[in-house]
Amino acid sequence: MDAIHDPAPGPGAEAIALVMLPGAHDRAQDLVEQGFVRALRSRGLAADVVVADARIDHYLERNVVAQLEQDVIAPLRKRGHARIWLMGISLGSTGALSYAREHAGAVEGVMLLAPFLGTRGLIAEITNAGGLHDWQPGTIAPEDDERRLLAWLRQYRAGDPKLPRICLGYGTGDRYAPASLLLARQLPARQVLTVEGGHDWPTWLKLWERWLDGGAWVTALKAETP
Repeated sequence: MDAIHDPAPGPGAEAIALVMLPGAHDRAQDLVEQGFVRALRSRGLAADVVVADARIDHYLERNVVAQLEQDVIAPLRKRGHARIWLMGISLGSTGALSYAREHAGAVEGVMLLAPFLGTRGLIAEITNAGGLHDWQPGTIAPEDDERRLLAWLRQYRAGDPKLPRICLGYGTGDRYAPASLLLARQLPARQVLTVEGGHDWPTWLKLWERWLDGGAWVTALKAETP
């Protein structure tokens, strides 16, 4: 998996590594060109940024977690990064959550922008059951990654020190908003952010800038960065 690296300026500024994952039909360069790295740098936040070029093939071949570990996150740990956050947009959120599920102890937090969490039929099944808390996932087939991920989110408890912090942001007019609403009920209100907008770059960038101006991730960064 290729990646674009943007190290934090100045010596000793590597307290946090932030790995960004694009959506299904986007590339790592799109995140850069749309201003996501620039927005972080303009605020003087000390984090090493890696924009992973996770593509749709990684998800179709079910190797996105393995490739992230091998090509992106394991090298970060070798370079001394003890605090790693993931940020994913749309399908990139699936990749971020899937990695967090399999490597919970290796990730401090996950930021999800307009996450794709499952097909419309599966989200309707959970909604009709009364939400993630009341939903019974049943027997999960080995290849059913969506149901497995949602079953993990069903058991997610904010504040558990063994689990990464999850922050969620989405546009109220986003086509995946029903899935985001299900997840939002599992999270503290301070870790959920909504704005008017759909499933598009302007909405995602607005959410990202709101986070950078005082979200849970920035709070953690400022609390422990010299």
